[in-house]
Amino acid sequence: MTVVLVDAANVVGSRPDAWWRDRAGATGRLLTRLAALPGRTPAGPDGEPVPVTGVVVVVEGQAREVPDQDGVQLVRAAGSGDEALAATAAELAGGDDELLVVTADRGLRARLPGTARIAGPGWLLAALDRAGEEESGG
Repeated sequence: MTVVLVDAANVVGSRPDAWWRDRAGATGRLLTRLAALPGRTPAGPDGEPVPVTGVVVVVEGQAREVPDQDGVQLVRAAGSGDEALAATAAELAGGDDELLVVTADRGLRARLPGTARIAGPGWLLAALDRAGEEESGG
C-alpha cells in the first residue's frame, strides 16, 4: 500500500500548457485527475505495481486557495512549498504505508526521508493519462 505525495507546483509546471496564466485553475485540474488515483495500482517508476491508498498534495502560492477535492488530502503551504513537502514527507514516512514522492526538484529530493521512493512528474502524468483512458474505455 502506498501514499503518493505530490509537489503540485512542480507537476503543474512540467507541461507547457499555459498553466502560468491560471496557476490555481491548473492546480485544480490536476487535483481532479489525482482524485481517480486512490484504489488504482499503476505501474510505478520502476515498473513494479504501486497500490495507491491515498494521495496528498502540497499546494503553495496562488494555488493555495484551490477548493478541496474529494479523494485528495491537501496541504496548504503557509510559506515555502518545499518546506511543507519535506515536513509532510517526514510525517508520512513514519506511517504504515510506503511513501512515493512526486517531484523533479533535486534539492527537495535530497531532503526526503531515505525510505521514500521518488518519481518525477512525467511518471505521474503518464499514470494519470492511462487512468483517464481506462475510465473512458480507451
